[in-house]
Amino acid sequence: MQMLDPFQLIFVQRGILEIAALAIAAGLIGTWIVLRGVAFYAHAVGTASFPGLVLAEGVGFSAHLGAGGTALAVAGSVGWLARRDRERYDSVTALVLVGALALGVILASDVFHSGANVETLLFGSVLVIGAGDIWFAAAVSGIVLVASLLLEQRWLVTGFDPAAARALGARSALPDVLLLGLIALVAVASLSAIGALLATALLVVPAATTRLVCSRLRSWQIATVALVMAEGVAGLWLAVETNAPPGATIAVISAGAFALVAAGRIVGRRWRPAALALAALLVGAGAAGCGSGAGAGGSSHELKVVATTTQLGDLVRNVGGHRVAVTQILRPNTDPHEYEPRPRDVLDTAGAKLVFESGDNLDTWMAKVVSQSGGVPTIVDVGRVAAVRLPGEASGPEASAFDPHWWHDPVNAERATTAIRDALVRADPAGRAAYDRRARAYLAKLRALNRGLHACFARVPRAQRKLVTDHDAFNYFAHRYGIKVVGAVIPSQTTQAQASAGDVAQLSALIEREHVKAVFPESSINPKLARALAEQTGASASYTLYGDTLGPAGSSGATYLTMEQANADEMLRGFTAGKDGCRVPGL
Repeated sequence: MQMLDPFQLIFVQRGILEIAALAIAAGLIGTWIVLRGVAFYAHAVGTASFPGLVLAEGVGFSAHLGAGGTALAVAGSVGWLARRDRERYDSVTALVLVGALALGVILASDVFHSGANVETLLFGSVLVIGAGDIWFAAAVSGIVLVASLLLEQRWLVTGFDPAAARALGARSALPDVLLLGLIALVAVASLSAIGALLATALLVVPAATTRLVCSRLRSWQIATVALVMAEGVAGLWLAVETNAPPGATIAVISAGAFALVAAGRIVGRRWRPAALALAALLVGAGAAGCGSGAGAGGSSHELKVVATTTQLGDLVRNVGGHRVAVTQILRPNTDPHEYEPRPRDVLDTAGAKLVFESGDNLDTWMAKVVSQSGGVPTIVDVGRVAAVRLPGEASGPEASAFDPHWWHDPVNAERATTAIRDALVRADPAGRAAYDRRARAYLAKLRALNRGLHACFARVPRAQRKLVTDHDAFNYFAHRYGIKVVGAVIPSQTTQAQASAGDVAQLSALIEREHVKAVFPESSINPKLARALAEQTGASASYTLYGDTLGPAGSSGATYLTMEQANADEMLRGFTAGKDGCRVPGL
């Protein structure tokens, strides 16, 4: 990729428009944040939008509306509680922030259960920026500009000497509350570009950087607006070059610029203007060598396809063989529930003819990748074809067509293999014979796997086949092989949920009552809670399963076939206290 190529991409162009629209608001309000000493509040008000994001996602209304409502409520609370004592801003902000975060955790864990999909708005994503985000940022910039012109004298006087301001008759707290409200509004406008948790990188750090070299308010504000724009554009470019999250990249550049300007002050006054002008550029240039380079290779005659998950990637490669160039979005041990698409995913999808999705809300993030790629690939929802609803599957807030972990039943994998073969034949009719041959060979292995696993579990009495895992991902596997699912540390089909103290206490009692011998951590989830639960109940936590992802090359779970055998082997060892295992020959 040439140096300027990223600017030809649609999502980068939208990102630049978003940054340009946001720069005035972030630059102006940033100077007031630094001048009035409310940097902690500026960070907190973005972070405190968490409950609003969860509520918006769970109920189904605009995330910006949810975040904006929460942020304005936080602004009003802080302004009212600290109305008589400006020095109390930090302590009051901390109090309100803790309350907001606690409410968000309760909503995510106990109300909506599945943990609302808010990572994109917490950390930002250039892929979700649309025309509405750009217009909203422009409107916020206009509001901030007008408010600054009308209220800057009052904000200046109150900021430097609150007592003198009151003596001169400026007793109303409304202007200060409006300032807090504007900070909240700009933080919400920053959601798409950089995310709520990283909003400080636009709202505070650029203003703190320019403050080192500017002594007059107006020049300081102009320099800050320009620096926000420069850092935003540099961050978008670098994110594409390095395949990094845009929000985090902008934050790194912002911090690097501050460090360079601060170093310039130490070296000498004559270096300050040059340091300010080159800060973002030097940080970007220094990291450019880390670029990820071109996407997945392959000769021009190969059929280019994209598979979202590790399991799908393996199935497609087995059916497609040398005729298919497969780009697999997820890497081994990457949790699909928490994945945030990267710029490289968009580039790789742009030239694909087929996109294979797992389906049922596991990889919904792929929709925005496809929409931003500019291509028109055929979308194949493999899970919709491969899986059927389990008998007695509960309905509820996260119930949909089927359990999203359909691949843990080899019979479902057979259906998936057939669906993949049919899609490849439709896209590449000349390869029908090759696809048929490879599909038949792979189906034979899947059937051998199924027979072998049945034989393994038949050696263990049903009363001993009791499964406790990190999250509720093995219902299909358990149903196929007669295993009783006692419970899960995270009582949800997504790892985004949180386990409450009550859930853990109930599961602990159930483990002891059912005489469960092992709690099984999963390879892509932090095992600490599972191990603590096992230690508390006297169960073992020595056996790890592959739940949402294959393992890395060379591991026991590197392919779909070996993954399922490895899971069966670990389960048998857990069920029998290490006395028995499972091996299926020919895999």
